[in-house]
Parts: sequence; structure tokens; C-alpha cells
Amino acid sequence: QHHKKAGAMNALVRVSAVLTNAPFMLNLDCDHYINNSKAVREAMCFLMDPQTGKKVCYVQFPQRFDGIDRHDRYANRNTVFFDINMKGLDGLQGPVYVGTGCVFRRQALYGYEPPKRPKRPKMVSCDCCPCFGSRKKQEKYKTGAEGDANANLPGYEDDQELLMSQMNFEKKFGQSAIFVTSTLMVDGGVPPSSSPAALLKEAIHVISCGYEDKTEWGTELGWIYGSITEDILTGFKMHCRGWRSIYCMPKRPAFKGSAPINLSDRLNQVLRWALGSVEIFFSRHSPLWYGYKGGKLKFLERFAYVNTTVYPFTSLPLLAYCILPAICLLTGKFIMPTISTFASLFYLALFLSIFATGILELKWSGVSIEEWWRNEQFWVIGGVSAHLFAVIQGLLKILAGIDTNFTVTSKTVDDEDEFSELYTFKWTTLLIPPTTILIINIVGVVAGISDAINNGYQSWGPLFGKLFFAFWVIIHLYPFLKGLMGRQNRTPTIVIIWSVLLASIFSLLWVRIDPFVIKAKGPDTKKCGINC
Repeated sequence: QHHKKAGAMNALVRVSAVLTNAPFMLNLDCDHYINNSKAVREAMCFLMDPQTGKKVCYVQFPQRFDGIDRHDRYANRNTVFFDINMKGLDGLQGPVYVGTGCVFRRQALYGYEPPKRPKRPKMVSCDCCPCFGSRKKQEKYKTGAEGDANANLPGYEDDQELLMSQMNFEKKFGQSAIFVTSTLMVDGGVPPSSSPAALLKEAIHVISCGYEDKTEWGTELGWIYGSITEDILTGFKMHCRGWRSIYCMPKRPAFKGSAPINLSDRLNQVLRWALGSVEIFFSRHSPLWYGYKGGKLKFLERFAYVNTTVYPFTSLPLLAYCILPAICLLTGKFIMPTISTFASLFYLALFLSIFATGILELKWSGVSIEEWWRNEQFWVIGGVSAHLFAVIQGLLKILAGIDTNFTVTSKTVDDEDEFSELYTFKWTTLLIPPTTILIINIVGVVAGISDAINNGYQSWGPLFGKLFFAFWVIIHLYPFLKGLMGRQNRTPTIVIIWSVLLASIFSLLWVRIDPFVIKAKGPDTKKCGINC
């Protein structure tokens, strides 16, 4: 219970430092296995590179999974993220840390900054040309040297800094002389004079939870505490110190793991990720305001980290966009401007630019259209369910201190099929918002077509535009509908009841408010009667 995965990883970092102190570490989740025996060697090619290796904090591999259905109904492979976004970040300051499949440099986890490049030697000048220096600077330098006899001794300032840092070592790393000594050994290894019994005793000491009290573990060192997505925070802190990371994509996947193929489990996984992003957004480590000192985090890299924390909030406009088509069909109004207006041309240019960007990304990354479309579908499904709940739960936790947990009640299904879990229904409140949106849009389609049939042919033209947007929402939610039906094509009763109830309440409220209708002002019939 000590900070979950982050606390366990920090304990393992200290124990391994005392026992073996290898300069590099491989981090894998418990459900992952090594699929490529040469993967670690490929990581070493980056970390031990004589030109840039010293500034690399970790080498991140893409996540690949076993046991996913052929069509990847719920976008478990995350192909767009791992094959497009992460490759793009590799051209900036490096990919984000995703929690597994990563080889770390131990020194980077200790809060150290990357080594600086040696400065170019200053040109010696005879002072005969003003372009190569001035006498005033030399005289000032000479005066400073006379004031402090030790100032020009080689390494004097470094010794002073080392002395001050040694005084803070115990406050930073904890009360263990053996462990503190290991942090200074850049190339790893343990002192030859250490006995195995002494090292084992020290390992038991540093693995305890109380060892971290009044130290910087979890705040500046190791895996960072304060969010259920500790991986994003840990990588972000390293990039803020000036380190860069590398994305390594060997042809044979380096590591493979398992992913939840069930709809409810997948939504709860996305909820946990989104909730962690919301926590980071409201914390002191938010990329919006943290890490500006020193200017070591590149602007575009910061922009990418901001994106990883604000994406759950896109659920609010996404929810509005998914409901508006049904409102247009139910009220007979249309929200889109006519094609002759400047606004339509602006929207058309915007959509074409997004479309062109998507085509270029697909061609550059090699991601198939089917994989890209599955990712788009689940972005909508997760946006109106898990991301929305994450924003609500995060705000409740930050503002009111209410910690709400959305748990899944599992129902076992006896089936020998390999993908039987894909069709298993597990109740969760995350299923209600997408089902409600589906019902509202289907009701809107029926109402719009019925109204067009009653009003004649002249009403069919405007109807097609409204139907397009409604069907666009329904098509995006189609994998969710299939998962809701299960193998028996039967939706659970409780989901139908809640969704119909919410859809009815929303429709009645909208009819009562009716914001599209202009309220006519006239005389008060109560005063003048029927003859007014």
C-alpha cells in the first residue's frame, strides 16, 4: 500500500543499488514478457553511444499485446499512439515514459542532471586587436585573483560544491552510507571490500517504507508520487532536468503483454489513465507551469506533455457534439451555417487540413486505415464515458476531497472460446452515457424521417445534412453497441432503463426550454381578455 507501483519500484531501485548497482535497469510490468532477446542490446546502443548516450535517460519500446481479437474492436493496440505520436516525440526531446518496456539509466532516476558538454577553450589574445578581448576584462580577472588566493586553483569551485552536496546526501537519499556511496558510482558496481552479509543487511534496511521519510524519494528521486499515472510524472521530471529519451522500434517486438479485451475492463483502464492525467493537470507538476526554471524542457515537448494532461477535458465539447445532431433532428433546426457564408469556408478548410494531416501521418507511419478508424471510434467511446467520468471524479477529488471509485462487478461466462472475454458483460456506470447518446440519436433519426414524410419532398434536402451528423455519431459508437449487445445480441435491462430515463429527461428539458424558438412578446391577455 506504499504508493502502489511507484513505491515498489523505488524500493527495488534502492535494493538493486545496494546488491549489484548496475548502471542500467529494465522495467517491465508483471504481465509482460521478453519477446526479442536482442532488445536490451539495442537499448544499450543508444545509452552507451559515445556522442549522445550520456544525455539519454531512458529508451522506451512500444507496447505490443497478445490475445487481442483480429479486428481490435476496442483499439487495445493503441497503434496511433505508439506508431505515430511516440515516433513524432522522438524527433523532439524524446517519447514519454509509458510505465513498461523501458530501459533506464540509473543516474537519471537519482535526480541528477545530464553531463554538460565541455566548454570551448577561450582564445588567447595579445591584446593588439580589440576583436579578441580587452584589457579591462583582464584587469578585472587579475583583481579577483588577488582577492582570493584559492579562486584560481584547479577544481576549487567543484570541491566546494561537492562538499555542500555531501552534506545534503542523507537528506536527499536517506540514512544509508552504502546506498549513498552507490549513487556516486556512475559506472555502477559495488565496493570490493563489501561483504555479502553486510550488503544483505543494508538491502533489508533500504527496502522498508519508513526509509523514505524526510527524504526526496517520490518527490525528486525515483518514480514520482502524487498520481495514479506515475509514469508520465517520472518521465516529465527527467525531461525538465535536460535529459532526452529515445524511442526504439525493432522489427520484432521487444516485449509483449496482455490487454483487457472486455468493454467494461477497457473503459475502466482508460478511466484510470484519464484520472491520472487530470490529477497531474491540477498538481504542482502540471506542464502548464512546472519546469520553466532553466529552460531545459523544449517548447514542443512541453506542448506534448500539456496534451497528455488536458485530453480528458475534450470530453465536454465531444459530449456536446454527439448530442447536437439529435437536437437538430428533434427541433427541426440546423446548427451548421449555409455553404455560402464565410464560416462554412473556414470550417471546410479546417476539415481538409485535418484530413490531409491524417493521410500524411498514415503514409509516414505505416498505420493501416482500419487501425486508424478503430482508434477514432474508441476515442469517441472513451471520450463520452471514461474521460467524462475522469473529469468529474478529478474535480470532486480536488475541490471537495471526495474520492469516488467506479468498480466493475464481474460476471463469469463458461465458454471455451479464445475470445469469450470479449463478449462477457460486466456492469459499470461508464456504460450509461454512450448508451444514452445512442438512444437520443436513434430517436432523433426516427423523428426526423417521420417529420420529413409528413411535410413532403421540400423537407428532405435539409434532412440529409442532419442525418449525416447523426449517423456519423452512431457509426463511431458502433463497436460500443456491439460490446453492449454481447454474443446473444441482448442489452442488459439496467443499462436500457438508465439510458432511456436520462434520454427522456433530457428531451423533456429541451422541449421545455426550447432555445431555438423566439418568444413572441404581446399584450397580457389576463388584463384585457379575449378582445385585446
